[in-house]
Amino acid sequence: MYKVLITDPLSDQGIDKLLRAEDVEVVRKIGLTGEALLSEIATADALLVRSQTKVTEEVINQGSRLKVIARAGVGVDNIDIPAATRKGVIVVNAPDGNTISTAEHTFAMLISLARNIPQAHRTVINGEWNRKAFVGVELNQKTLSIIGFGRIGSELAKRAKAFRMNVIAFDPYLTEERAQKFGVQKASFNEAIAAGDFITVHTPLTKETRHMINHEVFDKMKDGVRILNCARGGIIDETALYDAIVSGKVAGAALDVFEVEPPGNHPLFTLPQVICTPHLGASTIEAQENVAVDVSEEVLHILRGEPFKNAVNLPSIPAELQQKLAPYHELVEKLGHFVGQMTTEAIKEITITYAGELAEGDVAPLTRMMLKAVLSHHLADINFVNAPHLAKQRGIHVLEQKSGHSHGFTQWLNIEVKTDKNQHQVSGTLLNGFGPRIIKIDQFPVDVSPKGHLLFIQHRDQPGAIGRVGTLLGSRDINIATMQVGRKQAGGQAIMILRIDKAIPYDLMNALKQMDEIQSVMEIDL
Repeated sequence: MYKVLITDPLSDQGIDKLLRAEDVEVVRKIGLTGEALLSEIATADALLVRSQTKVTEEVINQGSRLKVIARAGVGVDNIDIPAATRKGVIVVNAPDGNTISTAEHTFAMLISLARNIPQAHRTVINGEWNRKAFVGVELNQKTLSIIGFGRIGSELAKRAKAFRMNVIAFDPYLTEERAQKFGVQKASFNEAIAAGDFITVHTPLTKETRHMINHEVFDKMKDGVRILNCARGGIIDETALYDAIVSGKVAGAALDVFEVEPPGNHPLFTLPQVICTPHLGASTIEAQENVAVDVSEEVLHILRGEPFKNAVNLPSIPAELQQKLAPYHELVEKLGHFVGQMTTEAIKEITITYAGELAEGDVAPLTRMMLKAVLSHHLADINFVNAPHLAKQRGIHVLEQKSGHSHGFTQWLNIEVKTDKNQHQVSGTLLNGFGPRIIKIDQFPVDVSPKGHLLFIQHRDQPGAIGRVGTLLGSRDINIATMQVGRKQAGGQAIMILRIDKAIPYDLMNALKQMDEIQSVMEIDL
């Protein structure tokens, strides 16, 4: 019998499969803390919690039989993930359970924003009857731009289509086939921003998406646009949003999330065009039940040795294999992050090739690590365990292969990423005494130490091109720490990789892109 300890409130319906399982004993002791929790966890095979129970390193280490910790929800900030990983305990959550709830809440906010419902309600209960003050707009034939077309974004599109809205979607991993399936128009970020009468964000909050809606982006929007954020606080620059509403650029905003929660006396609350809710996206009876159902199923799969998908950490690896692969971890992650940031279109295929010493033995943990690094720039809640599942879910074909040709190196690794429009590849190796090195980018041989803030430029090989780039950077007090160049032939295609001391300002990036010799410029953080 497996003992499943539940220490936070969950409904019988949510844990029904656990209650009916013949090989499981469910022990519910709500609110356990301190010594009482340590005593119970010592004989538990699984721990099922919500946000109240603090699963510390002490609790995890006390669980001598503990195989899995399950969080009935998305966030796992109350669980010490590194401690669980060190102990070999799998941590799972329920990322899908609140999809419908959040999509419905976003659409409720959309309608409320269009028709000024909260504002009108407030005046009526205060004894006023001012119909002319709350003239709204119809959704019919308006354009909804969805930034981030994952589970929630695609569910929102279905509801918007039912209201006869024109739906435009931007997502780095959105393919034409998936866009056609949902009846939406696939667009670039700038196209989606410029076209939307309503713009809603549904991306994870990452380094790349933080303040992705900022002053410059607001300037590109239609006059009178309406903005929604029911995803994560921080995706929209709240100061820029305030300025855009005050200037009249933005007609209204609906916010369920904030950069700091609770937000306190926020300047946005002084604006009558803003409607807010206290992070209610997942707050439905059904959503709370769904997340419990999801993690209950995951717990059963793990206890019974069956396949599972929503792990947020890496299962234990045999010590001998871990020791053998450890020197390659940094190389694998750096190559994955580099090519992941190079790739802006929807990925169709990822091929990882190992040669030399790397071709001898099990490299599956490295493949998972590489996959996680590549996809982490655009997908939320991706980790070493669920990366293959999420790649398959997105229709990305992953191929792992080994080669006898190591290109003259003791160990050699290449990752190739294909999209509908192009492909990119990066090769690397380990140099004794120097660590990871990038030795080829696409077809250009280089010797780059993959660390720091890099500026990656594709250009035509012309005299003075490198000097003009350096002069332009120097004019803005941006220091170049190192530089590498690569070319196939004189006067042809070439690349330069500069490690610089700080990020490139928006206007300087535009100035670089406008240089005649330059074909593309991007910043890459490693």
